[in-house]
Amino acid sequence: MLQRLIGDLKESVGSTLRLTSLAGAAAIALLITTAFLCAAAFVFVLQTYGAVQACLAGAAIFFVVTVIAAACYIVRKREMQRRAEKAAKAAAASVLADPVLIATGLQIVRAIGVKRLIPILAVGGLALGLMASRGAASDQTEAAE
Repeated sequence: MLQRLIGDLKESVGSTLRLTSLAGAAAIALLITTAFLCAAAFVFVLQTYGAVQACLAGAAIFFVVTVIAAACYIVRKREMQRRAEKAAKAAAASVLADPVLIATGLQIVRAIGVKRLIPILAVGGLALGLMASRGAASDQTEAAE
């Protein structure tokens, strides 16, 4: 069984490595193609309009590409944050809806007693409040940056 697991892992790593190397080769080829296209466009604009206009046209093209990439990055980051928030809410809801957890909590309350449990819950609530305020403060500092 262990041999089969190791064999599957080796096969998976090998195929991932092959796919990664193919993707890297494709990315390098795309980079070289883009460089030649940019050079051709630069030479065309240079011959037609002059050196200053050719440099400005190249800068404008790369600026537009940079703005598009930054916008995609920001959209993707916000989407990931929304997904993380939804997953956290779903995990919290599923934990509280678990009947085994509720039964265990009732058994703990019966074993410890209500009079002893109230101070423990107060300290736990205080700790939870402090953790939540730290999380909110770090979210605000990240948003400000």
